[in-house]
Amino acid sequence: MDGTILVADDDRTIRTVLTQALTRAGCKVHATSSLMTLMRWVEEGKGDLVISDVIMPDGNGLQALPQIARMRPGLPVIVISAQNTIMTAIQAAEAEAFDYLPKPFDLPDLMKRSARALEMKRHAPKVAPQPREAGDDLPLVGRTPAMQALYRLVARVMNVDLAVLITGESGTGKSLIARAIHDFSDRRGQPFVVAQAADLAGVDGISTLLSRAKGGSLVLDEVADFDEDAQARLVRMLDIMGEQGPRIMATSQADLAQRMEAGKFRKDLYYRLGGVTISVPPLRERVEDIPLLAEHVLAKGEREMGATRRLSAEAMALVRAHPWPGNVRQLENMLRRLLVTATEPEISKAEVEAALGAAAPTMPVKGGMEGEKLSASIARHLKRYFDLHGGQLPPAGVYDRILHEMEIPLIEIALDATGGNQARCADLLGINRNTLRKKITDLDIRVTRRRKLM
Repeated sequence: MDGTILVADDDRTIRTVLTQALTRAGCKVHATSSLMTLMRWVEEGKGDLVISDVIMPDGNGLQALPQIARMRPGLPVIVISAQNTIMTAIQAAEAEAFDYLPKPFDLPDLMKRSARALEMKRHAPKVAPQPREAGDDLPLVGRTPAMQALYRLVARVMNVDLAVLITGESGTGKSLIARAIHDFSDRRGQPFVVAQAADLAGVDGISTLLSRAKGGSLVLDEVADFDEDAQARLVRMLDIMGEQGPRIMATSQADLAQRMEAGKFRKDLYYRLGGVTISVPPLRERVEDIPLLAEHVLAKGEREMGATRRLSAEAMALVRAHPWPGNVRQLENMLRRLLVTATEPEISKAEVEAALGAAAPTMPVKGGMEGEKLSASIARHLKRYFDLHGGQLPPAGVYDRILHEMEIPLIEIALDATGGNQARCADLLGINRNTLRKKITDLDIRVTRRRKLM
């Protein structure tokens, strides 16, 4: 490897390690902890490659990329960051960084990428748009190789005019991936529409759907559940769409290739939807990301509810060991529940055990009265909830929180009572079947053998 490399990082250890490794590889290295110094070196014409952290004492490395591109078109920049979220990868791609690596990074991997950057002759890049701030509502956090590869793929396909198929188990974040692709693409000013099979029905179903989506993004939710008629209508819609039509994305828990081989999914539809496939890994395959996810959810909860909480070491060990069949959504729901119910700033192992077992059948409340009216029973439980706060008011938002907690057992009990038949359950509850299906997904209601998705 031959060339001069500019290293900018506020961590002295990282600067030392990179300087030693790159020097042994035959490069000259200039290292600094100041973004201002880095920019001066770039302006002076120094360096054949830049390796920069994002958060620096005197600025943001990502926000400096457009200026570097203007001063030195073609100068490759490798971004390294401890902000291990999908938005960091997207922002790096938007600013046309040569590459992006999360901290802690693998040194041999960084060396290989640096060698490629030095050898590759890049075209002068366009002036990149100012990177946008990452939203707080996307729990797509992770430093594991699987998630970092996913982030890079999302960043690459944002503005590619291909259909995107997003696969993964329930609760992994498929809909969030679709939303991120839209929100950070050139179509972000256009509508974002999520459609189910019912939206295609009727004489005007297709035209109405295309009219709603315009030139934005149209997401086909759980497309594997579309019946033969809906699949045929969908093929027809894709055939009549013009160049000004929406970008098509689809989500699926099921393996569409297997369903196609079994004759349950149209081949022509499968190939139309599978332009790019993004597979979202289940939480059990990226256990190392659980502490990051927990920190993200608890920090967000603190901002929303004003409740400062952290997991004890024993509680975290239990959380890491849990299989999480409901994936990230289940983890998020449990932690948000603990934000309300935990009695101390540090969440104990016992409280986590209780939260994980909250969905199991419970014994009648001691002191309950036979023949008691439902409203009186609910009132008694609500009074106990308020009493748990020791004379203080509960955190704001109690109305939505209580309704959310009541909805889960209501739907679970109704599903059990109807033998898992969702059509009968929807009738019993007096809601639309699609609404019921969405609530089962959103509320992370586990579907047992008795509760099969019809």
